[in-house]
Amino acid sequence: MKKLPFLLLFLGLNLFAQNNLPDLNLSNLEGKKVSLKNDFSEKDKLYVFSFWATWCAPCINELDEMNEVQAEWKKELNVEIIAVSTDDSRTQKRVKPLVNGKEWDYKILLDTNQDFKRALSIVNIPYTIVVKNNKIVHIQNGFVPGSEVELLEKLKSL
Repeated sequence: MKKLPFLLLFLGLNLFAQNNLPDLNLSNLEGKKVSLKNDFSEKDKLYVFSFWATWCAPCINELDEMNEVQAEWKKELNVEIIAVSTDDSRTQKRVKPLVNGKEWDYKILLDTNQDFKRALSIVNIPYTIVVKNNKIVHIQNGFVPGSEVELLEKLKSL
């Protein structure tokens, strides 16, 4: 019986969790500022933001798999994948060489101060959010091989 108040508190906090895309500016690999609110606001387009870091093997595996299927996804859906690096100032210099070596065809954003990550209360990566009309409509935490198939089914339902 003592657990019930904690469960209700937890559920209540989740109801008030961030569900709008935060109004932040991040840099891309070329150092240009990108506005989350303005640059990812096409009506009814699905934006898949994948949070990752150069030291996170599951993150890199997830982005590799998404890179392989994104052309197929774009045939079926109005979707764009954005890889958000959470590398800090110590590891940020590894981002561009890794991205170039992988030949990922994504927009890459740098969340060096982890403002975006903090605004969404993200604890662990990989962490993926789907945004439609500036609202977060789906969250996927973690990665297992094949999870991109599950994500595609969810995208189709949105």
